[in-house]
Amino acid sequence: MAWNEPGGPPGGKRNPWGGGNKPEQGPPDLDELIRNLQRRLNALFGGVGSGGGRTPLGGAGRGFGLGAIILVILVIWAFTGLYQVDAAQRAIILRFGRHVDTTGAGLHWHLPWPIETKQIVNVQTIESFSERTRMLTSDETLVDIDLEVQFRRASPLDYAFNVVRPEETLQEVSESAIREVIGRSKLDAVLESGRQDIVLRTKELIQRTLDAYESGIEVTTVNLQDVRVPGEVAQAQQDAIKAREDRDRASLAAQAYANDRIPRARGEASRRIQDAQAYRARVVEEAEGETQRFLKLLEEYERAPNVTRERLYIETIEQVLAASKKVVIDVDGAGNLLYLPIDKLMEQSRRTERATGEGGASQGVTIESSAADSTTVERRTRGSR
Repeated sequence: MAWNEPGGPPGGKRNPWGGGNKPEQGPPDLDELIRNLQRRLNALFGGVGSGGGRTPLGGAGRGFGLGAIILVILVIWAFTGLYQVDAAQRAIILRFGRHVDTTGAGLHWHLPWPIETKQIVNVQTIESFSERTRMLTSDETLVDIDLEVQFRRASPLDYAFNVVRPEETLQEVSESAIREVIGRSKLDAVLESGRQDIVLRTKELIQRTLDAYESGIEVTTVNLQDVRVPGEVAQAQQDAIKAREDRDRASLAAQAYANDRIPRARGEASRRIQDAQAYRARVVEEAEGETQRFLKLLEEYERAPNVTRERLYIETIEQVLAASKKVVIDVDGAGNLLYLPIDKLMEQSRRTERATGEGGASQGVTIESSAADSTTVERRTRGSR
């Protein structure tokens, strides 16, 4: 029984905390504590009855329950506006769907939902995806490409608002770019020498397309992890490669032959041209010289015809007889002609000169023989000629 309930002890209300008739010491009355708290909450939230007095106990309980629930809901709703942003992240704050702020690392608060919402975007973490596809090269050869693309979200606002499903867009753009680059490259470049150039061109094309879309994505690396010819066409491809190598080898051999023959032919042609020019110059000079000599001779002939005629005859005989190997001597009064075999004497003289370097005995014999031969004279009568 409460101390202030009807039927209490006579003499007034019993106050367990007052003096006088003080009961035994015990715990405080829980009902009174609740009533006091209800009165304070009612006063705080306007819980006054229509007659200006306090509401009865039941009304106070209902007022306290509604106010407490509202207060708790407000506190919880306010706490939902707290959010934490890491160093690698950016938070985009939207008020009724419109961007109002972008916050960096730290603890922040915004008006809770549905007034404001946030979207967290990681701008530093490098993410990647792989793409495997089959395509044709410029020389109509099938190849299987394993492509890996690494990217990060460089611009949070562009990433959040400009493109729907940016990652899917990036995959589609990457596949389109690698198809375009491979379609303009030959198989040899794709398999061996041109892979680095293909990677650079693909990355540039992807980034240019994403920038045109204003997607907010930055491509950091593009890798060709594997490039190979499909097994279905591998044998035919090997035959084609072998045929191409044979063609290149034959072409190199032909080029080497051409490099050897063409300079020779050009040199021979140049030499012949120079010989012809020299021959022409010589013939022209000789003709001009003969012309001048004839003109000089003509002047001499006009001055002294007989003398000039005789001199020309003698010079002509000298030229004719100079080439003859026989000498005929007309001896006056002998009645005979002496014939000297000059050719044999000259041949014997040459043999003597060759034998000069040999032994002494043989040299002496040769000299004696030469002397004997040199005395040989053929006598003929004038009539025998």
